[in-house]
Amino acid sequence: MVPGMSDLLRMANLPAGPFARLATLLGDVKPGKEPISLAVGDPHGAVPDFVKKAIAESAASFGNYPAIIGTEDWRQAAGGWLNRRFRLNGAIDAERNLLPLDGTREGLFTALFPFMPQSKAGKPPIVAMPNPFYQCYAAAALASGAEPLYVPSLKENGFLPDFAGLPQTTLERLAAVYICSPSNPEGAVASPAYWDMLFALAERHDFLVLADECYADIYFGDAPTGALTARQAQSGGFSRLLSFHSLSKRSGLPGLRSGLVAGDAARIEKFRAFRNVAGPTVPTPLLAASAACWRDEDHVTRNRVGYQEKMAAAERILGNRMMRPEGGFFLWLEVGNGEEFAFKAWTEQGVRLLPGAYMGREISPGKTQSNPGFSYVRVALVNDLSTIMTALERVQEILG
Repeated sequence: MVPGMSDLLRMANLPAGPFARLATLLGDVKPGKEPISLAVGDPHGAVPDFVKKAIAESAASFGNYPAIIGTEDWRQAAGGWLNRRFRLNGAIDAERNLLPLDGTREGLFTALFPFMPQSKAGKPPIVAMPNPFYQCYAAAALASGAEPLYVPSLKENGFLPDFAGLPQTTLERLAAVYICSPSNPEGAVASPAYWDMLFALAERHDFLVLADECYADIYFGDAPTGALTARQAQSGGFSRLLSFHSLSKRSGLPGLRSGLVAGDAARIEKFRAFRNVAGPTVPTPLLAASAACWRDEDHVTRNRVGYQEKMAAAERILGNRMMRPEGGFFLWLEVGNGEEFAFKAWTEQGVRLLPGAYMGREISPGKTQSNPGFSYVRVALVNDLSTIMTALERVQEILG
């Protein structure tokens, strides 16, 4: 075989991106009304003045290479937030339990590489993930030499994957599991019992839990229990866990490209060594802005109240046609055939929605309706309230 050909063949299994598929579906078809996009989860909002000030005051440090571990100010701010938000009583050591990320996505992608075994139980390792799923999970599994396993997140199991129900032979091959809470796209939240089940499995079968918790500060009832909280309560530490958080969602600053990873000190050290050679760093002025964001709760509260208002408006307009998510800013709207509905919403109402199937994989190959996202569209409530209300009123016209 030509050198590198196996890698090319492996990456050929990467699912097509959902937005590329949406662009193909809609093509050059003109919208039926003035277009409004609710397809992309791109938070909109004003940049806080304290963020601009922090960047301006530290702008001279653009002239220096940033440290892979961030600044001491950033570490103290991020560690302090983790300890407060997840009630960890100081268990997070800012010097040992966390690292800055150039956006959560790059961390979720690169985290597998330093930990992936060549084989597990004598066979290629498996990385399990929810189905529907965030595309970078599958990309990371394939790029690291693992076999991705798409575990259905269905209404009957609370839209969280049933990892405990996997066959024993599959569990023995697990090297890592991705779990998102609150989940994208369904907005489901892992309970303490769910986290306990997952970590017990990880102990029993020797795998790493990658907890994508970038929506942890967007919720509509009680604050979601975090993986760090559950793991500490269960084991007194953070073994087998890496938890990922983002200022894209918490602070509504996706252009800042800033997040963090926290967890077991030994794994954080191994990830740091890998990133020191291969991983990106966060520029120092952006670390200064990020530290200010991790310290401030007022802007986060305002963002959360804004999402709560948008969700309340959606309930008034859509009524029992929608399921209220526990967290995040998406509606997972059941419409019969998501792809057909998304096409109709665009051509008749000018509303751009994402077919749920584009985030999932068929459970039974060749059977499109076996895709857990087949019957759904994902609706992102990230525009201003007036725009969202206009778009949802148009969607309601189609729903009838």
